Amino acid sequence: MRAPRVYKTEAIVLKQSKLGEADRIITCYTPYLGKMRGVAKGVRRPGSRLSGHLEPFTHTSLMLAQGQNLDVITQAQTIEGFWPLRQDLRRMSLALYAVELVERFTSEGLENPGLFRLFSAMLHLLGQAEDPESALRFFEVQLLERLGYRPHLDSCLRCGRAPASGGNYFSPSAGGLLCPFCRSEEPIVYPLSVAALQWLRRLQAVDIAEMDSLKIPQPQLKELALRAREYIRYLLEQEIKSAAFVEMLHQEEGRSRAR
Repeated sequence: MRAPRVYKTEAIVLKQSKLGEADRIITCYTPYLGKMRGVAKGVRRPGSRLSGHLEPFTHTSLMLAQGQNLDVITQAQTIEGFWPLRQDLRRMSLALYAVELVERFTSEGLENPGLFRLFSAMLHLLGQAEDPESALRFFEVQLLERLGYRPHLDSCLRCGRAPASGGNYFSPSAGGLLCPFCRSEEPIVYPLSVAALQWLRRLQAVDIAEMDSLKIPQPQLKELALRAREYIRYLLEQEIKSAAFVEMLHQEEGRSRAR
C-alpha cells in the first residue's frame, strides 16, 4: 500500500541544517515514523510562518507532502514549546543533551511510540523538576532500556555472584556489572559504588511520574553521569558533543558557589 501524498504527524524537532539560500532540513522524532527529515522551504526568510514552530526541542504538529528526495513540510503548529527550558541556560543544556541522545541513537523510519512519549515527558520534566540532572539520569537509563541496551545490574555477568557489598565494577563492552573477582575478564572496567548501583537499579524500575520527587545525592549523581557517559560512548563509538557543554556549565556553577 502506497503512503499518502500528504500526511500529518506529531514531531519533536531535533536539529536544523541549512539548505540553499532560504531553506532548512529539519530532523525530528515522531511516534510512528521514527526519526525523519523534511525540507522547510523559505523558513530562513524574514516573516516565515514556519520558523517559530520548527526550533529544536519543540513539540509540533507537521503537515508534509511527499517529495522526490525529502518530504516537504507545508504546515507546522507548536503543541508544546517547552518555554522554561529556553529561559534557563542550565536546563536548556540538559535538554540539548537529551535531544542529541535521541538523534544519535535512533534510525530513520523505525517507530517507537514509547520512546516518543518518554522524550516528550522528559522535556517537560527538565523544565519543571527541582533537580533536572536527576531527571536526566533517569532519561539515560530509560532511553537505553527502550532501545535494547539495558545494562545487567542484578548480579555479576561472569560468575553470577550477587553484587559485592564493598563495591563492584561496570563494563561497557559486557553491558553490565562485574564483581571484584571477575573485573580482570574485561579489558576496560570502571568502579561502581554500592550507592550508585542502588540508584541505577531504582532508575530502571521507577515510573516517570515519580521522578519529580526524586533527588539523587550529588556524589552518586556525578558517578552516574560518568558511568552513563562511558557506556554511551562505547555504544555510539563517539562522544556526545553536548556532554562537554553540560560539564562546563556544571564546573562554572561549582566555581560560583565556591566564591
